[in-house]
Amino acid sequence: MASQRLKRGLRGAMAATAVAAAAVGALPVPAGAQPNTPANASEALKKYNELAEQATKLNEELLRAEEQRDLNQGKLDQANQDLAQATDEGARAKAAEEEFRGQVDKLTEASFEGARFSQLSALLVAESQQDFLNRMSALGVLASDNDEALSRLSGAVDAAENAREEASQAQTDAQAATDEAIRIADEIKARKNDLDKQKSEVKVQLDRLTAQERTTLQSVGTVPNVTVPAGSAGEALQFALQQVGDMYQYGATGPSVWDCSGLTMKSYAAAGVSIPRTSQGQAGAGRAVSRAEVRAGDLIIYNGGMHVGMAVDNANVVHASTDGVPVKVVPLNNPGQIYAMRRIAG
Repeated sequence: MASQRLKRGLRGAMAATAVAAAAVGALPVPAGAQPNTPANASEALKKYNELAEQATKLNEELLRAEEQRDLNQGKLDQANQDLAQATDEGARAKAAEEEFRGQVDKLTEASFEGARFSQLSALLVAESQQDFLNRMSALGVLASDNDEALSRLSGAVDAAENAREEASQAQTDAQAATDEAIRIADEIKARKNDLDKQKSEVKVQLDRLTAQERTTLQSVGTVPNVTVPAGSAGEALQFALQQVGDMYQYGATGPSVWDCSGLTMKSYAAAGVSIPRTSQGQAGAGRAVSRAEVRAGDLIIYNGGMHVGMAVDNANVVHASTDGVPVKVVPLNNPGQIYAMRRIAG
């Protein structure tokens, strides 16, 4: 198969550049139409690129919503655990409160029944000095017991109140997480509907292109001969280059169809490095590098964070472009306006 021959043909010589210390942040460039659309392109091709760009944006928004859903599920699970723990602690604190309250009540009842004596009454009824000392000693024990019971009761009351407050906060957190989960689910449904409509429009417009325009879009173009550098960045790049010729599919993460961030994520996963799923998430991964520092394996994020590719060297990038277009290597500035350049490894 031609794509397999292309994959086997990715070899040659390319020297890795030295790591530079300077770094730059994301460039505030909004998403827009693909700048590589020729000025003399047909109206059909211009419209196709415009619709494809909008679909890519919707796909990214859908992926971010799904990512937020997964994060929110973790918050919901934690809130429910906190609620269960707070409820258990509240029950234990309430039991302790009742236990110590019973001890205080018993001591109080005993004092009303005459078991408690003042020092004066002890003196008046004492038959001897020794009897007085014995009575005073007993009174001391009773007073100590009462103080301890009151102290324990006070601590139990405080613990029960704290447990009730924690349970109330956990309940509030759980409800907030549940409400957020419902909101995100509604957002995902809306994004999916919008994306489905946009994908249909892209396919309609793709069919309107001339045979030559479709051939140009579906060609893998010129694949540079490269020898990937050692290390994780090189392993990730090797994986990405092996997918040249595979087709684009919205939301896909392989093994034979990809979207842009799915390709870069799985490429680094193959090298044992975890990066975010979305292109905007990947725009914050690793560390920033300048345009002059870009080297093999760096992530190049485009169009306000809506697209991502992987640098083959300082001049080229491999990326999964859009519907109807295979994974291919193109000039680094070709996919769009550069938004951020990130070094994930090395």
